[in-house]
Amino acid sequence: MFQKILIANRGEIALRVIRACREMGIASVAVHSTADSDAMHVRMADEAICIGPPPSAQSYLHVPAIISACEISGADAIHPGYGFLSENAAFVQVVEDHGITFIGPSSEHIRMMGDKITAKETMKALGVPCVPGSDGGVPDLETASRVAEGIGFPVIVKATAGGGGRGMKLARSAEDLETAFRTARSEAKAAFGNDEVYLEKYLGAPRHIEIQVFGDGEGNAVHLGERDCSLQRRHQKVLEEAPSPAIDPEIRARIGQTCAEAVARIGYRGAGTIEFLYENGEFYFIEMNTRLQVEHPVTEAIFGVDLVREQIRVAAKQPLSFAQDDLLLNGHAIEVRINAERLPNFTPCPGTVATYHAPGGLGVRMDSALYSGYRIPPYYDSLIAKLIVHGRDRPEALARLNRALGELIIDGVDSSVPLFRALLDEPDILRGDYTIHWLERFLSQALES
Repeated sequence: MFQKILIANRGEIALRVIRACREMGIASVAVHSTADSDAMHVRMADEAICIGPPPSAQSYLHVPAIISACEISGADAIHPGYGFLSENAAFVQVVEDHGITFIGPSSEHIRMMGDKITAKETMKALGVPCVPGSDGGVPDLETASRVAEGIGFPVIVKATAGGGGRGMKLARSAEDLETAFRTARSEAKAAFGNDEVYLEKYLGAPRHIEIQVFGDGEGNAVHLGERDCSLQRRHQKVLEEAPSPAIDPEIRARIGQTCAEAVARIGYRGAGTIEFLYENGEFYFIEMNTRLQVEHPVTEAIFGVDLVREQIRVAAKQPLSFAQDDLLLNGHAIEVRINAERLPNFTPCPGTVATYHAPGGLGVRMDSALYSGYRIPPYYDSLIAKLIVHGRDRPEALARLNRALGELIIDGVDSSVPLFRALLDEPDILRGDYTIHWLERFLSQALES
C-alpha cells in the first residue's frame, strides 16, 4: 500500500480524497495555488505545498510543479480527483515515467476514451450500443451533408476532443447544417486546439443515463448501477439521482453487465463512467469518463461502498473488495450541485462566506470545502458544495432533500440553492418525469414570467 498520496486538485474533491487517505492510514499531500493558501484542503492535509499563482495553467495544470511537489514530499502516488489533469493522458504518461503511481486508468485508456471517435469505435466493437452517426471525423461540409442525409435530421455536430458542451451544435435541417458545422469546428479549435468534428443523430427527448463501472486492471470488472443526470443546463449537470426513475431492474442488469464486460475486456483499471442517452427503452453510448465523477456519492450511498478507497486499493494492485453479487442496491439517493452563482443568469459569484452551516441528520451528506469566513476565489469552477441525501425510496429522499436545503445556510455570496427549492415544487420532478431538455425549458419559462 502507498505511504503518501499527493492530491492534484482542490476544493471538496481534494477533501474527499484526504478523508479516504486518513481512514486508510495513508499520509496526504495537498497542493495549492497562492489563491488557495487558506483553503480547507490545505488545512486538512498532512502536508501542503504551494505550486504557483492563481491561474490554473500556472498551478493546478502545471505538470512540472506537480511532479516537483511529489519529489519534494516523497509521495509515491497521485490522485487527480476530477477536472484539471484527471483525464490528461500526457500528464499520466509523465507520472508513470517518473515512477509515480497514478490513481486511475492507464494513459492508454485515457487516450483511447478521450477521443470521442476512437471511444465510439472501441465501444461499438465491444458490443456497447451507440448513437447512429458518422464512422469517424467529418472533414468537410460536403461529407457532413452526406452523413446527415443518411442518418436523418436533426443531427448534432460534436468536437472529437470535446466536453462540457463546447464544440457542440444542433442542426435541425439541411439549411442549419453549414452554420452548425462551421461554428462547431471554430469552437473546437479555440477550446481544444483540435477542430475535428463528427455527426450523431439528435434524439428528441432522451434521458442522460450513466453506468458506474470499476475494473481491477487484470480483466475483472463490475458495474454499480446507473445514475440519472438528465437535469442539465447548457450540457452541465445540475442534479443527479440513483437509481434512475426510468430504469427497471431487468434493464439495469442488462446494460450494467454489457458495460462491465466491455471494460473488463480492455483490462480497464479503476473507476469509470459510461454515459448514454436513453430513449424509448434503448441506450446510445455518448462517451466514457475515465475518472471519478462529481456525482459519485449517490452511487456510494445506494451501494454502501467507498469508491475513492477502492480506487486507491486497485492502484496499489490489490483486488477489488467486492464482487458483482455483493453489490445490492439499497434505497434512493439524490445529489444537488451547489454553485456560487447569481440567479437567474447563473453568473459566477465569488466572495467571502459570512456564515456557513451544513445540514445534518440521517441520510444527509454534505461534501464541501466551505467555512465561515472563507473567500471563494474567482479563478476556478463555481461549484462550492454537493448536498447528497439517501432514503429508503425516492419519496423519502426527496423529502430529506427538501428538509436539508431548509437547514443549509450560505450567507455572504449568492448560490444556486433557490433553484433546487423551486424544482422540488414541480410535479414533473416529484414524479421523476423529465428529460435532458426539461430544465432548459423550465428556466426559459421562469425568466419569461
